[in-house]
Amino acid sequence: MNGVESFATAPMWIGFIVFVLGMLAFDMLVLGGRNEHKVTVREALGWSVAWVGLALAFSVLLWWYLDQNIGREFANQKSLEFLSGYLIEKSLSVDNIFVFLVIFGYFAVPPAMQRRVLLYGVLGAIVMRAVMILLGAWLIAQFSWVMYLFGAFLILTGVKMLIFADKETDLGQNPLLKFMRRHLRVSQEYDGPKFFTVINGVRFMTPLFLVLILIELTDLVFAVDSIPAIFAITTDPFIVFTSNMFAIMGLRALYFLLADVADRFHLLKYGLALVLVFVGGKMLLAYWFHIPVLASLLVVGGILLISVILSLVLTRNKAAS
Repeated sequence: MNGVESFATAPMWIGFIVFVLGMLAFDMLVLGGRNEHKVTVREALGWSVAWVGLALAFSVLLWWYLDQNIGREFANQKSLEFLSGYLIEKSLSVDNIFVFLVIFGYFAVPPAMQRRVLLYGVLGAIVMRAVMILLGAWLIAQFSWVMYLFGAFLILTGVKMLIFADKETDLGQNPLLKFMRRHLRVSQEYDGPKFFTVINGVRFMTPLFLVLILIELTDLVFAVDSIPAIFAITTDPFIVFTSNMFAIMGLRALYFLLADVADRFHLLKYGLALVLVFVGGKMLLAYWFHIPVLASLLVVGGILLISVILSLVLTRNKAAS
């Protein structure tokens, strides 16, 4: 098994990376992503639709390119792998949002500052995930049994999520946060959107910098779950990378879209846990039983759809009040 085989050429890799960097630059330089700005639901909805639309457009472009250059069957397979991977990564990123809400709430981060923190969080997430994807692909290429290790890990993680889905996060007991507060100079107040400030000639970190560190740590922790999960769908590094990037790039918009109604999707955590159990089982059974990509896409989509519908139905009275 050669886990690093990919149809993608060097120009395709370069072109996609340029696209990602271009979108980040557009956000920072044109839309003012580094500045204080309270994101409205309408704006978040527009960007969420735009990112989903770009992901779908990419899948169509990918299908067209492969159909013209390799063949229809291969094009169908790879485009389905991308869509399945994107759906898994997009859905698992929702779990990040629940933790982001806890972090922002604990530090009382003003809504206008949250956009800037998440922008730098996305930048860090892109680098971390790129490294982890390359490492995962290399491990699979060198040691095929790693897939079974990934599968077992995902099942255990999914079961743990099912058991502790309703447990409240006590951020005050976070070991990293305790360490930073004991050993770092942290100011008591925010200084606008700044991560560092100077008080009486002494340089301090602002609480916003602690928030950024915790946001980055959160994505690192969730990447440990989500990246092995997509390897259950495909071991093609280009598909894994592109689906991850589209999910991460749309994470900020999704956060601001769901931030005020996240409590209405409380059953989604159970759905995400079942998705992890399913993809983990798919990995463990791969040697004896192959689950087609289309079937995986339908199962994952069905689990998520049912959990969302049940969440909305069970909380409709709360929403009405």
